[in-house]
Amino acid sequence: HIIQLQQLLEAMIAYMGGDARRIQHFIKVHALAQLLGRQEQLDEGTQFILEAAALTHDIGIKNGEAKFGAGKCSGKTQELEGPPAAAELLAKLGFAPDVCERVCYLIGHHHTYTNIDGMDYQILVEADFLVNFYEDGMSKEAIQTACGRIFKTASGIRLCRQMFGI
Repeated sequence: HIIQLQQLLEAMIAYMGGDARRIQHFIKVHALAQLLGRQEQLDEGTQFILEAAALTHDIGIKNGEAKFGAGKCSGKTQELEGPPAAAELLAKLGFAPDVCERVCYLIGHHHTYTNIDGMDYQILVEADFLVNFYEDGMSKEAIQTACGRIFKTASGIRLCRQMFGI
């Protein structure tokens, strides 16, 4: 799995080439998702899916912005545009069909915070929030509210409190 994740990281950097901010974003989300998944003791298969989804979660931004203009790619557009692009990339890299299916599901729902149906989904959302809190310059109050409403894992809650002093 390590080799496939390394290949996926390299492919995503190439895919998002020229967009250093977004490359930095998915690398940070991956690092936090990896950490939280390990702290929550996910099984190897779920951890692999989580990490693949963390690397590809924003893949839809490129096509979304091509259609609607730079900076005009909503979370919903990302959820619609992401799965087809990810499915193509994952298949090219030899990811198993069941892994591709779940990763694409996670990409297609990573801005939907209701009916979260698995630890991979929950941790992906938490890792993305942790990075977005900082990148978007959110206030402590907003972070505290979002953390209280969205975060469910003990590790995610602890990390949010440590990172942002809430």
